Amino acid sequence: MSQTVDRALSILPLLAQGPADLGQVAERLGVHKSTALRLLRTLHEHGLVYRQQDQRYRLGARLFALAQEAVENLDVREIAHPHLVALNEQIGHTIHLAVYEESEVLYIDKVESRYPVRMYSRIGKPVAITVAAVAKLLLADLPEAERRALAEKLDYPMYTSRSIPNRVAFLKELAVVREQGWATDLGGHEESINCIGAPIRGADGRVVAAMSVSAPNVVVTAEELLSLLPLVRRSADVISREYSGAAPSGDGPRTPRGNTPPKEAS
Repeated sequence: MSQTVDRALSILPLLAQGPADLGQVAERLGVHKSTALRLLRTLHEHGLVYRQQDQRYRLGARLFALAQEAVENLDVREIAHPHLVALNEQIGHTIHLAVYEESEVLYIDKVESRYPVRMYSRIGKPVAITVAAVAKLLLADLPEAERRALAEKLDYPMYTSRSIPNRVAFLKELAVVREQGWATDLGGHEESINCIGAPIRGADGRVVAAMSVSAPNVVVTAEELLSLLPLVRRSADVISREYSGAAPSGDGPRTPRGNTPPKEAS
């Protein structure tokens, strides 16, 4: 039975490459045409494959409907929360989860620091979109035209001397974040608060949420916080795999791509 299921499921990625006839399916599976036909008929009965007039098979509409339904019912906060808690227990600092909705970046989850100095952020509250690490991650993933259009509309308040001052600098920062796959806010919103963040991706590779670790510099220096980036990225990767339904990876902590994180960044 398990071999039959395995063979049937092997047909789906084959047809994802384009329509195929019975002979091509049988050859790919290494089975007789009669066996391939039985598998295709079963998949066809469930709407997972469709037989065209030219007798070739393609993926069925039911498969796309199931995928769309599954995506719509995914709750990234529910999936991410236990991993945010686990990371918080490991490092002790405040952890946020944020999403991009209707031109705003909103916090949808928060795990408080175990240290006495707390942050005033709240779930449901928009973030400082031009400086926050989570905002940079979410906006950097937008199509270029959408990024530029949004950057044109934004105000650029100078919360501190490290705040991003204008559209040109903002787009440049988003380009860097998009390339390196992580972001920082080192005193850009509050002089005394530093933050590092990593993206959470769906099955299509697009960023669906962003997580960050924040801490006041009286608790940990910016350099010490940046040293935690591999742990943050590993947690984000684990959440991404769970959210997208990917197979678990046995890899250890991932180090950031590119050079070592800078000691200072906006």
